[in-house]
Amino acid sequence: MLKENFSHFDWVGFYLASGNKLVLGPFEGEPAQHVRIPFGRGVCGRAAQTKETVVVQDVSKETDYLACSPKVKSEIVVPIMKNGKFVGELDIDSHRLSAFTEKDREFLEKVCEILSSIFRLEAE
Repeated sequence: MLKENFSHFDWVGFYLASGNKLVLGPFEGEPAQHVRIPFGRGVCGRAAQTKETVVVQDVSKETDYLACSPKVKSEIVVPIMKNGKFVGELDIDSHRLSAFTEKDREFLEKVCEILSSIFRLEAE
């Protein structure tokens, strides 16, 4: 739904927490090379480690960027938290430089807040 309704969202997917790594979940777009990412590695791993939204307006300037496609120019990664615990993240790539606005960030953070209600923790 996100990919279809936002022209600058070229790849939209979820990574789910599994121990201290991310595992690729459902996505829309080209196949992803990185299906498992350690916390702290790349943009997705950084968002998992810091539990904060990461916006990169030009991925070519990132020293630890994990490229999945040469078409990707910018990326936003929004953590999904459940009861204070990191459970996954929403990752969106764009083929445009500086694609993501503050409104995108606010909207996607709200989406992830709503999505957190569907996650079940093992202790629940």
